[in-house]
Amino acid sequence: MPNNLSLSNKPTLWNNLDFRRRVVFLLCALIVFRIGVHVPVPGVDAAGLARSYSNSSGSGILGLLNMFSGGALERFSIFAIGIMPYISASIIMQLAVEVIPKLKELKKEGDVGRKAITKYTRIGTVILATVQSLFAASVVIQQGVVVIDRIEFYISAISCLVGGTLFLMWLGEQITERGIGNGISLLITAGIVSTFPVSAIQIVEAISRGDVVKSLLIVLSILALIVAIVFFESALRKIPVNYARGQNLNYGNSSTHIPLKLNMSGVIPPIFASSLIAFPALVSSWAEGFNSRLITRFLSLFQHGTLSYMLLFSILVVFFCFFYTALVFSPKEMADNLKKSGAFIPSIRPGEKTAYYLEQVVLKLTFWGAIYITLVCLIPEVFTYFSNIQVYIGGTSLLILVVVTMDFMVQISSYRMTQQYEVLTTKK
Repeated sequence: MPNNLSLSNKPTLWNNLDFRRRVVFLLCALIVFRIGVHVPVPGVDAAGLARSYSNSSGSGILGLLNMFSGGALERFSIFAIGIMPYISASIIMQLAVEVIPKLKELKKEGDVGRKAITKYTRIGTVILATVQSLFAASVVIQQGVVVIDRIEFYISAISCLVGGTLFLMWLGEQITERGIGNGISLLITAGIVSTFPVSAIQIVEAISRGDVVKSLLIVLSILALIVAIVFFESALRKIPVNYARGQNLNYGNSSTHIPLKLNMSGVIPPIFASSLIAFPALVSSWAEGFNSRLITRFLSLFQHGTLSYMLLFSILVVFFCFFYTALVFSPKEMADNLKKSGAFIPSIRPGEKTAYYLEQVVLKLTFWGAIYITLVCLIPEVFTYFSNIQVYIGGTSLLILVVVTMDFMVQISSYRMTQQYEVLTTKK
């Protein structure tokens, strides 16, 4: 009897009040997101739009964007353009900070500079969201599914879509602050997960048509990619570090290591690449109303599933792998911190030599990490290209899903360790 009582009284993670509040807030935020996906922009014939989408844009890059938005683009809801304008504005601002001296100085001003850069990013989000909303509204008008006056529809559509993007930006920030994990990544992940039933139905329909081997290959490739992503995301390069006498910070251990991930940029490169390629796709859909063969041929290079799209997407992914890694990791700063703490890498002189060594190691890791991310994102595209089975559980979505899930589990583990520490402290 006492044993049963001790087991029942054993504290669980759910007993942590702060953790419980964060989980409840996260669930409520995701519910709000899913409700907003089904709130349509006024003035659109929903049934006609669904038929038009399935007949035309459902198999292109817009289908990929529809997956990221959780089906909002297909319904032309208030979240139709999703969070992509905010991501694009973040890309532009990060590039501008590295190029424009005034912004670079502003970044060094601490919290004040960070708030100013955030303000500029939000202004950029409004501008990009307005432009994308204008193109999206024009595409819907071309489909002949608008049931109100054009001017009235433009005003209502732009207002609703821009407002929806700003609300998602705010909601993502609130999830990051009051929930668990990165809010923007979790919103994109929620949209990806919502497409799983549709993708499963597509595979079942392909099997019923007789494409059993192709369908099984797609399923096996998805499972293999999940295993590969988990393996590579867990891969670390451990650089040994020794401490000089009198500078030992490891409680008796005179050596430790610097863990460097193979993929330091996480899911940022494919998300950035997808957001940049999305704009030409919107222009392409809008330009269909014109009889310009030159424009049509040029924009067809950005069509999802084509070889030119895969090549451009690969170039962008590799570029953002190196770019984002350079932003988040500074070899010089790391070398200075090691020197100040009395630590050194064996056989490497402290200071500039250490910075150069770390830079070379990071460049090699980023090179192989970029190849890994590119292959993960393109293998499902190649399968789809040759099998003609449209399944939007692609490499980009799988990478985002697995990486965000792993990060979420790390957050959960940290809360569990914190609770165990508090229990031990209370017992003492």
